[in-house]
Amino acid sequence: MLNFISLLKNEQLKLYSRFATWSMFIILAGILLVGALIVFVFGEEDEQTYGDNWKEQLTQENEELLEVNEEMEFLGFDSEIAINEYHIENDVKPLPYDAWQFTLENAGLSMIISLFTIIVAAGIISNEYRWGTIKLLLIRPISRTKILFSKFVSVLLFSVTMLVFLFIISLVIGAIFFGINGWNPDLVQMGADGIEEISIFAEIFTQYGLNMVNLVMMATFAFMISTLFRSSAMAIGLAIFLMFTGNTIIGFVAEYDWAKYILFANTNLNQYIGNGSPIIDSMTLGFSITILVIYFVLFLLVSWLSFTKRDIAGN
Repeated sequence: MLNFISLLKNEQLKLYSRFATWSMFIILAGILLVGALIVFVFGEEDEQTYGDNWKEQLTQENEELLEVNEEMEFLGFDSEIAINEYHIENDVKPLPYDAWQFTLENAGLSMIISLFTIIVAAGIISNEYRWGTIKLLLIRPISRTKILFSKFVSVLLFSVTMLVFLFIISLVIGAIFFGINGWNPDLVQMGADGIEEISIFAEIFTQYGLNMVNLVMMATFAFMISTLFRSSAMAIGLAIFLMFTGNTIIGFVAEYDWAKYILFANTNLNQYIGNGSPIIDSMTLGFSITILVIYFVLFLLVSWLSFTKRDIAGN
């Protein structure tokens, strides 16, 4: 166990000793800052700030939304109208846009983190071969299994660190630009059974956690490709290609029942949350979790077999 911790610490030191790693955090922070500036300058916070006559404001908003619905039905403002009616009927004053909502909206930026994690996962094995350090690593009196999984855990730690960084920086930047409505305000939104009032912190935790599933699966896939082919370029290219085209592929084959066994039909667990619906009717949350676990174990097994059984004498 001490050997594994030592290996893990060494991998983290190597990872964070590179400027490329820190540049990923800088880029993510820059995206958040630009996003906050755009919302602050061009957003409509004034329209979302309600005074003492907030019920009259919501009633007027609903009248305007109903008119738009009649003219352009495809826009579908039914959920916004229902949420406004909930506020009025339950005497719940809408809160102005704040850091919590900004942080919740930024959960979608986990896709950027997925890209960065894929890059790290793709290079953590293949770079050892490219730099010629793989022999120095494997001659140490430590099993290949420990070496492999110390690298994999290092990738997971990086992804979790970036996700926590996304949350903290979003909250800080959001608080600077928009203020904060208490430490855990309630959020009114459309749920599976209609309008629901939930803790916004719980919603943020749920969204960030669900996005972590796709992040881990794509990182594990890139890690496997890197181990198999010792090519970071192939691992990065293939993983990113599948990440962006996976949903499109599922859309083409969704009419077939076997499509539910494809990885990308199961990575988006949001389809089971709130008013979402599964891509294929026969799918359930338990089914998707089972499929994800099978793929996860399969990717790691292939990585382990490739790394532990390969002869590196000629490398």
